[in-house]
Amino acid sequence: AESLKSLVDKATSEKLEHANLIEDSLLKQLKPQETTYKEYIAYLETLVGDLRGNFPITDGGGSSVACSLEIKPIPETTKPNLPKYRFGQFSKDNVGKLLGSIVVPSVKEEKRKIKPMEKDSSSQLKPAGAQGEPEQRADAIKRPIVSEVRAFKVPGVDSTWYLSVDKSGRVWASDDGGNLVQTDPEGNQLQKIQTSGKDEGYHTVTPTGDLLYADKIKKIINKIPQNNRISKFFKTGDWEPLSIHSSHINGDVLVGMRKDREAKVTRYKNGKEIQNIQMDNKRQAMYNSPLYITENDNGDICASDDEKQAVVVVSKAGQHRFSYRGQEPEFHPYGICTDCSGNILISVGLLSNGTVEIISQDGHFLSRLFAMDQEITSPRCVCVSDKNNLYVGQEMSNKVKVFKYEFK
Repeated sequence: AESLKSLVDKATSEKLEHANLIEDSLLKQLKPQETTYKEYIAYLETLVGDLRGNFPITDGGGSSVACSLEIKPIPETTKPNLPKYRFGQFSKDNVGKLLGSIVVPSVKEEKRKIKPMEKDSSSQLKPAGAQGEPEQRADAIKRPIVSEVRAFKVPGVDSTWYLSVDKSGRVWASDDGGNLVQTDPEGNQLQKIQTSGKDEGYHTVTPTGDLLYADKIKKIINKIPQNNRISKFFKTGDWEPLSIHSSHINGDVLVGMRKDREAKVTRYKNGKEIQNIQMDNKRQAMYNSPLYITENDNGDICASDDEKQAVVVVSKAGQHRFSYRGQEPEFHPYGICTDCSGNILISVGLLSNGTVEIISQDGHFLSRLFAMDQEITSPRCVCVSDKNNLYVGQEMSNKVKVFKYEFK
């Protein structure tokens, strides 16, 4: 493909160079003729001026006197031969030579033996769900290798139900009592504020490092810039803001909200409402209570809805893509985030302990990060930093654990 492109570029360059030479030749031929015509027009204008000053000529009796006038003929010029486009001639053989061909190598065929699939319930594929729900694969995929980077406790909170991490590694952590605390990367408290938030993902960090958090009582979104002075950013009208996410793609703000028995996700730009996402193509409500929300690197909006027992994923335009409903009969999704590969990580509440499930950008189950393996008590939220470190907050502890993970 690269060789063909080089040939086309070379041929195009040669054709353009030839066209420029033709153009220069025509201009060289026409330029003197332009001068000749300009001189003749000037001669005619002079002649017209003379006639206006001297004609009509009369004698003393008032009768007209005829005068003779000689006008130089229009100068002759050479008509140029204009270039004509000639269509290229080609055949199937010419095109075939340019594109190449596919051949089957004449090598000895290898015999292969296909092993039957082992009858293990954990490796069986689940049947596809309703339309818009991808096939969900169980633990047939190899689990990723997980290594703990560090752990730290957040002072001033009883638990870490939700986390927001900025580019410098500073962490905002909240519990279900409305306490919102900022720490440095080592867990030292920098500031603390009291909010109306509970167990929702009600705060987020913008690409510039500002904190946005929702006040569901006053129905407003507040901002805490770098100078730590709280200011009102925008109102959400009659809707109660539950969850919030600041886009790292374009700076838009996504807010999951609820009013009476309705729920939706709204996009804001510079504090102004520009998009509402509520119904699917069948005019069915997609959300009951979007308590956690995030955005994938392709622009998909992912909302965790425990009442729906689903993670609902829509495109940037608001079209329903799929709903992921977990690997167990009951699915209780909580905190949600995406990683640098576009995978979606979900904190899942289980009767025993809880876990983190990983699904692909298209909703296929990939693996689990079993909480008991890393001594995590009921993981409630997940957050991936710019360095692709996974932060895990816990429902029953104020300790935050940071991990690296990769698929092998």
